[in-house]
Amino acid sequence: MAEIRLRPMWYQFFKFTIFLPMVKYGYGTKVIGKENFPRQGGAILASNHIGALDSLVIPASMPRKIIFPAKAELFTGEGGVGSKIVAWFLKNVGMVPMDRSGGRASAQALGSITSVLADGNVVGIYPEGTRSPDGRLYKGKTGMARMALSNRVPVVPVGVSGTKSFKGPFGLPWLRRPVVIIGKPLDFSAHATDKPSTKLLRWVTDETLAAIQQLTGQEYADVYATRVKHGDLKDVGSDEFVLPRPGGGEPPEAGADDA
Repeated sequence: MAEIRLRPMWYQFFKFTIFLPMVKYGYGTKVIGKENFPRQGGAILASNHIGALDSLVIPASMPRKIIFPAKAELFTGEGGVGSKIVAWFLKNVGMVPMDRSGGRASAQALGSITSVLADGNVVGIYPEGTRSPDGRLYKGKTGMARMALSNRVPVVPVGVSGTKSFKGPFGLPWLRRPVVIIGKPLDFSAHATDKPSTKLLRWVTDETLAAIQQLTGQEYADVYATRVKHGDLKDVGSDEFVLPRPGGGEPPEAGADDA
């Protein structure tokens, strides 16, 4: 398993000297519900994802350090000076490399996240897996639920709006008055298990997305966003998949058959 070394000094330096002032005063970000954020202990922050700057605005707006998994290839530094700078930055602020190739590599990445949660840190996840192509909230992937249940940590729903960027000063991507809303933590500890059923994973995921939807008011489409962005729904959109909310109903019984 790859060792994850957290460097709070660099994280705090970048946050308080660059990112927080830019997000708070430059963008004019409004943060609602800070009192809902757990002050200690491991937790998973689950947010909708509508803009490329979400990963800047969200951690800068939180009262605690947020560790986002990032694509493993970004940590190699291959591809020129810019890539080396990105790799140095990600490593020194403590981000977790996430290998998406499957098999043992992906299992090791999940193991690294488990160690981060066990140390009492907060991991940020976008359950939709990718940015929304049209502003709707899309079906969530169940990896987040598996992390929450197996590590027995709460899930903090977060809703962002106004994070679609435009060209600002000096040509930099810029935002105008985005809003970040922090919901009350979701406690799934009554269902915690190292081997959750597929039905339980889907229920936890849907309940988390429903909590995010309550914060954002987004229309929900019960289909993966990747199908709309790159797959068979690219030209037709997701209108036929729109539902009032994700999931619904009671949690599945313990040991429910997935058949």
